[in-house]
Amino acid sequence: MLIKDALAKGTVMLKGENLDSPKMKARILLQDVLNKPRQYLIVHDMEKITPEQEKRYFENIEKVKRGTPIEHITHIKEFMKMNFFVNENVLIPRQDTEILVEEVIKIAKRINAKKILDLCTGSGAIAVSLAKYIENSEITATDISADALRVAKKNATINGGENQITFVESNLFENIIKEKYDMIVSNPPYIRKDVIKKLDKEVQKEPLIALDGGYDGLDFYRKIAEDAYQYLKFGGYLCFEIGYDQKDDVMQIIEEQEKYCKTYCKKDLFDNDRVIVTKLGE
Repeated sequence: MLIKDALAKGTVMLKGENLDSPKMKARILLQDVLNKPRQYLIVHDMEKITPEQEKRYFENIEKVKRGTPIEHITHIKEFMKMNFFVNENVLIPRQDTEILVEEVIKIAKRINAKKILDLCTGSGAIAVSLAKYIENSEITATDISADALRVAKKNATINGGENQITFVESNLFENIIKEKYDMIVSNPPYIRKDVIKKLDKEVQKEPLIALDGGYDGLDFYRKIAEDAYQYLKFGGYLCFEIGYDQKDDVMQIIEEQEKYCKTYCKKDLFDNDRVIVTKLGE
């Protein structure tokens, strides 16, 4: 089968499932099987693929049709201009989370923050990005999942941040030594328990532990806001990613603690509330 014919057939198969960007997904899957860049597929579209490559390609097309995230097949996701390894043990980094990372970097440079704690690190996308873009930073990254931490450590090595990041297996603050950080950042699980089964097939293939935020989706915000002050320097910042409809609830949780001030929210590229920042102080 020719490259152009494989792409055309793969695209048609994915279109039948009403998936987003079927043409792009078909191309990425063929790039992965051939281990070639996009330009190669364009220039060599009349080249034949082997029967083995064809078999593997259409097997992967079927996996995507059944809801397997394409990143679980290619094991690559770009985030903050870096490539991250991902598998079924971690949440796939989203573009929305770049808004959180960019805001943390901006604050860190303004206040000369070096010691940063990343809770629920997952793939390590936040921690590794902060290590890369904040000079001389010392990042502590935690996750309750040992499998997730193995992925995060791999990503630190791939992207050159392993010497700046300390990884700790911990349920939030449980195994964290009570030292003071300049900033605490978290993209915690925040999906309401009753909503998870209504999510897209692809999202439901991601680890439940990285999605489930409890009955109202706010469990982790309550726990983190309640305990973070013990680990923050006075004047330090607590930064969250939130669900698009959680701004008022999370702001109320922070306000009820009576330890934080100057709380504000930033929107993502689609004009949804996405990041909440607050400061320990009066």
